[in-house]
Amino acid sequence: MAKQLSDNDIETIQAYDAEKRLDYLLKEVVSNREIWILIDDHGSVMLNTEDEDCVPVWPNKEFAEQWATGEWDDCRPESISLNKWHSRWTYGLENDELAIVVFPNPDSDGLVLYPEELDVSLKKKAGKQR
Repeated sequence: MAKQLSDNDIETIQAYDAEKRLDYLLKEVVSNREIWILIDDHGSVMLNTEDEDCVPVWPNKEFAEQWATGEWDDCRPESISLNKWHSRWTYGLENDELAIVVFPNPDSDGLVLYPEELDVSLKKKAGKQR
């Protein structure tokens, strides 16, 4: 189980640039064996960039919760086990031609990756942590 983040931790991590947030996400997801999305009654929340339809992902519940406001206040965070991510989500997102926006925060966009790119990065990080 992931440790509860303090408000100070959240504020510090939110200030990271997109690359550092990606690194943090990889470390947390591998360590906690889960990745977070936002869902509503119709499925996963989507973000749109100029080029891609994306599923946003976060490393911790607290960061996903911060997005559940305004037009998304009916959304709730949901964790996906890392095993399920590797076995079903990567393939499913690729089939649906969706990208992933990694750890967006209220002040800046996250990096946009293709599902296979995130999958490979997570597996590399897992290999380094053993």
